[in-house]
Amino acid sequence: MLRRKHKEDLGSAAYVGFFLAVRQIRRTSIWTNALVVCVMVLTFLNLVVVSGVLVGLIEGATQAVYKHYIGDVFITPLKEKNNIERSAIMMSTIRNIPGVESVSGRYLSSGNVEADYKRAKKNANDKGNEVSTLFAGIDPIDEDRVTGLSKLIVDGEYLNRNDYDQVVIGGMLLKKYLNFDSTTFPALADIGIGDKIRITVNGNVREVFVKGIVKSKVDEIDRRVFFVDSQFRGLAGRDDYNLGEVSIKVKPGFSPALVKQALIANNFDQYAVIKAGNEAEPKFIQDLRNTFSMLGTAISSIGLIVAAITIFIVIFINAVTRRKFIGILKGIGIRPATIEWAYIFQAFFYAIAGTLIGLLLVFGFLKPYFDVHPINFPFSDGILVATASGTIIRIAVLFLATLVAGYIPVKIITRQNTLDAILNR
Repeated sequence: MLRRKHKEDLGSAAYVGFFLAVRQIRRTSIWTNALVVCVMVLTFLNLVVVSGVLVGLIEGATQAVYKHYIGDVFITPLKEKNNIERSAIMMSTIRNIPGVESVSGRYLSSGNVEADYKRAKKNANDKGNEVSTLFAGIDPIDEDRVTGLSKLIVDGEYLNRNDYDQVVIGGMLLKKYLNFDSTTFPALADIGIGDKIRITVNGNVREVFVKGIVKSKVDEIDRRVFFVDSQFRGLAGRDDYNLGEVSIKVKPGFSPALVKQALIANNFDQYAVIKAGNEAEPKFIQDLRNTFSMLGTAISSIGLIVAAITIFIVIFINAVTRRKFIGILKGIGIRPATIEWAYIFQAFFYAIAGTLIGLLLVFGFLKPYFDVHPINFPFSDGILVATASGTIIRIAVLFLATLVAGYIPVKIITRQNTLDAILNR
């Protein structure tokens, strides 16, 4: 009986408190309400957008690695091997697995690239215009179907299957496209489309022409030289047809895990390391994502504290200026709990209005915009990461902070003596 009476009293206090809150908001200056709502909108954007952009900076780099290099399923040699054994049989099997849209195999070998090699060296310490790098022999059509490599050409043209003695070179191997100067990343000077370079692969030396330059913000692509596979096999002395990498793209709606399981069911895991795209993600990217997420949360927390203080000040000033009115309400029998509910509802109004406007801005404008027009960072195309679950958590934190900030000041006022409040003493 007492419990039910308590619930009825609580419900009655909340109902009357809501009525009083509506009355207070209507009587408050529209500019005051607008200012507080703006603060809540900015706080919401700070909670969601700041951490979303910081995480999106890494997420953009991750998506580029998946899209232009790893694919949905990535196959590499076993640790003790240099190449993937039984590659020809594996490739034939992959093409017959349901759900596979396209597959690209790459022959890999390290070597040197020289430019301006006919110039006489000044002395024994003069290394000339030369870099060491990784060469990749590809089927241009298959590679383009999987990674869209042709769309990453920033100068010149992409390869075709009939090209001979022509290469596509990564932008990070050329000083013209390198945004920094470092001995850690040596680059070739004065190289452009149509220029001749000399390459050395597996002891074999050949002069080739630069047909195109690729720039993707993915190091594994931008520090490689791409050949047509048919020529590269002979140049690298590869007559076994064993590949160095295999990248698979699955059809929309199909799971990469099922393709991986199909390959394992055919015992290809005995000859290669088979991973779904997310499993092949480098650990340092995961660590960076977590670090930037923590950094974004820390920065957003400062904005949350500022918003809580703002709500506290607004509610406190409102309660102090209406101290006499609060005393009269208590004098005619309105319980303190009812008055507290009124100010809590007022604080919630600001939080709800700010959150709704913030949600509209984030998911109706900012996120779609950054998805189409990513932020052009030097090492990634940054996007805005704003998940439903993460946003809900931030909204809950915002509402909790608003609840506390709205409750404490009015609790201080309602605890004062009723007669002192009426007489403004």
